[in-house]
Amino acid sequence: MSIVAKMIWILESRPREQLDLEELASITGRSKTYLSRIFPLVTGYSVTEYLRARRLSEAARQLASGAPDILAVALEAGYNSHEAFTRAFREQFGTTPQAVRLSRSTHNLKLVEPLRMELHTNSTITPPRFEDREEMHFVGLAERHNMKSPAGIPEQWRRFQPHIDNIDGIVGKAAYGICSAIDAEGGLEYVAAVEVRPGAETPAGLSRTTFGPLRWARFTHEGDVLSVRQTIGAAEQWLNDNGYRPGENIRGFAEYYGPAYDVRTGSGDIEIWFGLTA
Repeated sequence: MSIVAKMIWILESRPREQLDLEELASITGRSKTYLSRIFPLVTGYSVTEYLRARRLSEAARQLASGAPDILAVALEAGYNSHEAFTRAFREQFGTTPQAVRLSRSTHNLKLVEPLRMELHTNSTITPPRFEDREEMHFVGLAERHNMKSPAGIPEQWRRFQPHIDNIDGIVGKAAYGICSAIDAEGGLEYVAAVEVRPGAETPAGLSRTTFGPLRWARFTHEGDVLSVRQTIGAAEQWLNDNGYRPGENIRGFAEYYGPAYDVRTGSGDIEIWFGLTA
């Protein structure tokens, strides 16, 4: 079982407990840093987001079934007041608990169902090739997105293209997608980047990212960019099953788009890189 699958099992088997990354780290044997990175990379949700969405979805079902006391439903979902519950419910579904109870229906709500533990991890994957790299330097365009719906990333790459001719010291012909930060609410800072020589200048409007020396597991992604999460999940499981331990730092993961990548189809020459601990 992959680490992500184990996390889903824990969260779904203990839905009313106030679980946090500390508890998940204790059970899985992985650090909070690693769990907070790998879970959203594979599922699109931060742990906090997933728990909130699942509890509110179950609360919506209770309300649609005619639950007589909204506060009791709120308390069961982990909210200490009617007001806090209503605010969270509206943010999640765009309507109020009272409206759902009156309508006796969840038909128009986007409920979040339990993630299948095999989701994203049942893909057949070729074992990686391993490569030791010295410190790597990148220059790119950094922007924030939501992990659940990172629809703005293709447009970010389009905006980055004109900058490439102004970057000195580019190494090779590949581009890299770098997740430089993921927060508890599922916010992602993503960098569309190219590798540069040490000491190369960073043009205005772009940012610099550095990876320390690492041994990389390079997994080939057979599909297009829309199915990258499947390969991330399958790669994480392969590493876990074969005794490899990915690095804890967020700057130990990258998407690689090689020279043969076809921007028209979003496919070809794509790899998922995991940095490994010694």
